[in-house]
Amino acid sequence: MAKLTAEQRVQRAHVALMNDPKYCLFSGVFMIGKTEVVDNVATACTNGRDVKYGRKFVDKLTEQELRGLILHENKHKAFRHLEIWKPLWKENPRLANMACDYVINLMIYDSDVEGKFVKLPEGGCFDERFRGMDANTVYKILKQEQEKGNGGDEKDEDGQGGGLDDHDWESGEQMSKEEKETLVRDVDQALRQGAILAGKMKGNVPREVTDALTPKVDWREVLREFVKSVCADRDESTWRRPARRWIGQDIYMPSSISTAIGRITVAIDTSGSIDGEQISQFLGELKAICDTVKPEGIDLLYWDTAVCQHEKYDRGDFDQILRSTKPRGGGGTDPRCITEYMKAKHMKAECAVVLTDGYVGTWGSGWPCPVLWGITTVGITAAVGKSVTIQ
Repeated sequence: MAKLTAEQRVQRAHVALMNDPKYCLFSGVFMIGKTEVVDNVATACTNGRDVKYGRKFVDKLTEQELRGLILHENKHKAFRHLEIWKPLWKENPRLANMACDYVINLMIYDSDVEGKFVKLPEGGCFDERFRGMDANTVYKILKQEQEKGNGGDEKDEDGQGGGLDDHDWESGEQMSKEEKETLVRDVDQALRQGAILAGKMKGNVPREVTDALTPKVDWREVLREFVKSVCADRDESTWRRPARRWIGQDIYMPSSISTAIGRITVAIDTSGSIDGEQISQFLGELKAICDTVKPEGIDLLYWDTAVCQHEKYDRGDFDQILRSTKPRGGGGTDPRCITEYMKAKHMKAECAVVLTDGYVGTWGSGWPCPVLWGITTVGITAAVGKSVTIQ
């Protein structure tokens, strides 16, 4: 019998996983993007959509290890690691890779502890102490350990460092907005269909897969960074207070000072989909943002098909927002009323933050300032501005 090629082995491993009640829920995820075997990849690589397997690496793996490798790559896809944890990669690529791998490898190990059908290839990141954590939590621990000198910068045996496989963050970042939106929808649909298939085959749907249908994005951090970015260009320099980091070298450089941002417009959907707890939480986070960027004031708009309430808060009044605000609304949902109202009232805003469930017929147009949409429904992205899913 002729020896199977690496391509044939990968294909056979996919079929085996798809026919197993425990792993069939990832069947649709396997089909997303392009899967290929190449000569220029040391182990395996994914950009969050496409997967590449190194030919030499595949050839030396057992069938169980190959299935484990395929699960590893596709769990990166299923949990959208290369999109959700992009900020970690920008800060420290190696630790970001390791954090994602630690999380995934524990899942794979737990699915087949004895390794009879699926087994992790040697050399991957594995540590029991990270059980139950997400990649962000693991990353913070690794970062603290590295800062204390407990985490080395050594590379693995394939010379890449940071885990079993390579995560092509750059390629993932270069995807167009339309490609990213399509990927989100495809993954969500694949997992939902996979869960149905698993039920028919009497397989279980792990909690982490259920959680994946509601991606964990720290929307508060995105919100803060969005507001900060608006005033980033307002930084000025002063020679009155030299930068301390250079004084020890007898170099005198001006330190930077931040000019406060102007007014911020916050528009909250009150059509009935957003409950009071969410509104209070959002306003609490907004106060923290105000304390950070020190805006001149806030124009708080409650809206459904029209702006039903306009509350103005100046600097110094932010502590009163939660106690004094009076949400109004309860009708349909049409965000066009926000831009129409802002134009009619000649409102000047450095940026706008809109909180909504995303079930709108249109996203409005002609926004007079940068806009961030905080959307409570997974998989919905605004056609204009920046979007983030609120957890």
